[in-house]
Amino acid sequence: MTSKVDEALGYEQARDELIEVVRRLEAGGTTLEESLALWERGEELSKVCRRWLEGARARLDAALAEEESPEGEDAGSESGGAGSR
Repeated sequence: MTSKVDEALGYEQARDELIEVVRRLEAGGTTLEESLALWERGEELSKVCRRWLEGARARLDAALAEEESPEGEDAGSESGGAGSR
């Protein structure tokens, strides 16, 4: 579960920290315990990023649906006959 601090992280902050975690893991030279702690932190940061991206996708989808709704209703009733051929 993510902490309150993680929830307050912006997407860019979480992404940048995740990049640093991955860099440290790839560089090696850490103990097993350090590596596990880094991995766990990376998983938490990944979740934070995923939530931000899912939220952004939902906002985009809502905006697109709102934009298409008035046109979609008119176009749908007009093209309904043509599409059923």
